[in-house]
Amino acid sequence: MKIRNIVILHLLALSVLLPGISLADRIKDLASIQGVRNNQLIGYGLVVGLDGSGDMTTQTPFTVQSVINMLGQLGVNLPPGTNLQLRNVAAVMVTATMPAFAKPGQHIDITVSSMGNAKSLRGGTLLLTPLKGADNQVYAMAQGNILVGGIGAAAGGSSVQVNHLSVGRITSGGIVEREIPTTVGQGDFINLELNTTDFTTVNRIVDAINGLYPTAASAVDGRVVQVKAPVDNSQRIMFISQIESLDVKPAKASAKVIVNSRTGSVVMNQAVTLESSAVAHGNLSIIINTEPVISQPGPFAQRGETVVTQRSQVEIRTDEGNLMLLPNGADLGEVVKALTAIGATTQDLLSILQALKAAGSLRADLEII
Repeated sequence: MKIRNIVILHLLALSVLLPGISLADRIKDLASIQGVRNNQLIGYGLVVGLDGSGDMTTQTPFTVQSVINMLGQLGVNLPPGTNLQLRNVAAVMVTATMPAFAKPGQHIDITVSSMGNAKSLRGGTLLLTPLKGADNQVYAMAQGNILVGGIGAAAGGSSVQVNHLSVGRITSGGIVEREIPTTVGQGDFINLELNTTDFTTVNRIVDAINGLYPTAASAVDGRVVQVKAPVDNSQRIMFISQIESLDVKPAKASAKVIVNSRTGSVVMNQAVTLESSAVAHGNLSIIINTEPVISQPGPFAQRGETVVTQRSQVEIRTDEGNLMLLPNGADLGEVVKALTAIGATTQDLLSILQALKAAGSLRADLEII
């Protein structure tokens, strides 16, 4: 594992040290049109046709209640107090993303997720489910056969599972029933919203647009560019198409280090540098071994019983610490090379980077996710 982490660190350093080619990005990739957005939809439904892998209805009463309500709407009335023992049904949450300008009759993809204790949704069919927006209005209907990207098998108390079985997807399983009004701009202007706040990038976008349409664009703040656009709808669409295709070289991102405390992943961009500092790295490990000790009475003892006790041995190991000097202004390649030289693994980097930031040596924003 340690060798693998060192190889990854070397690859990171190599990618930084190799000469790169600075390319421009399209405005389409850097910004979006204000008001043109997706909308999230959600619904509650039932999946049927499962091969005995559905909810245990004794533990998920809402599944039984949903089945009874559905049958009642279909004209099937069950006697009061009926105890349903169903294993082929599962209660699910259905989610979807409705794109901008979606029209009634168009299809959207949906995701089906089990909310009970169903073992698998593989082979199931989602029954007709209304999908609602944040305003509690129905905007789409979903139904279809679920595709689960996993497989599981069990026999004799042993089981094997590949990937996730309680979440599936239905391609084009939703049909839009109501259009969400979307306006492109306000009056004579449209607003471009950058994906990330950056004053330099905003200024470069304004210069690029004004180079094609003089005095058409102006910066509102570090994220929004206001552009004067034609009032006619067809001309405005053509105007936006030309604006989106313009190339702009984005500003260099601010120095940042991203640390994932759950997986141990550490990502640093090229702007990360260090003040002069020294890092000492060592390992402390404590090993505790516990083994049973059995004490039995003598062979001719009339009284007594066998006693089992535990005996523990504690061993403490300390590895010799290494001291490494990190020079002032070291770039990412030198940082990675130095940390690798003192034997730091990915997990060690978490503590080292936090200590460097606390000491004021790390010239970057440290973000822990």
